[in-house]
Amino acid sequence: MSGLEKALFNLKFTTKQLNRQAAKAGKDEVAEKNKLKKAIQQNHSDIAKIYAQNAIRKQNEKLNLLRLASRIDAVSSRVQTAVTMRQVTGSMANVVRGMDGAMKSMDLEKISNVMDRFETQFEDLDVATGYYENATSSATAVGTPQDDVDKLMNQVADEAGVELQTEMRNAEAPVKVAGPSEAQEDGLGERLRALRN
Repeated sequence: MSGLEKALFNLKFTTKQLNRQAAKAGKDEVAEKNKLKKAIQQNHSDIAKIYAQNAIRKQNEKLNLLRLASRIDAVSSRVQTAVTMRQVTGSMANVVRGMDGAMKSMDLEKISNVMDRFETQFEDLDVATGYYENATSSATAVGTPQDDVDKLMNQVADEAGVELQTEMRNAEAPVKVAGPSEAQEDGLGERLRALRN
């Protein structure tokens, strides 16, 4: 396993750990809110303030952990792209060596086979590059436009029947982009699996 692949593994592992910690902080926040509700019902205002502070602290902890996990996941996607590009570059170098050998012998059938392999690998490179560029752009939470975030929050709130702030209500619903068909996705998935192997 190369250094990049080890780094990729560590990044993914760290992202999972941060997401677990964020989920735990979310559960702790709910528990603190329940304690807060109970303290308010029993007219213990000093205790209620402590529980409220704890709930807010846990909420902030959860948000910070999720932000950090998102940033690390974005870096992980970029490292994955680098690993894939290195593998494809190695394959292309092998093809070029094969082409050199074929050109020396001038065996047209061999040249044709090598060219076909080159074209297939080039198409696989396009598929992998497009996939990872898409994954990187969608995984980079830091670079997500605020308008898109607001639109998504508005849509989810509408589906849940919750009203958001006045400025959020004015956001337009996001436009759905038609994705690839299921057959195309299967073909792309097979190519991606072939590239990884």
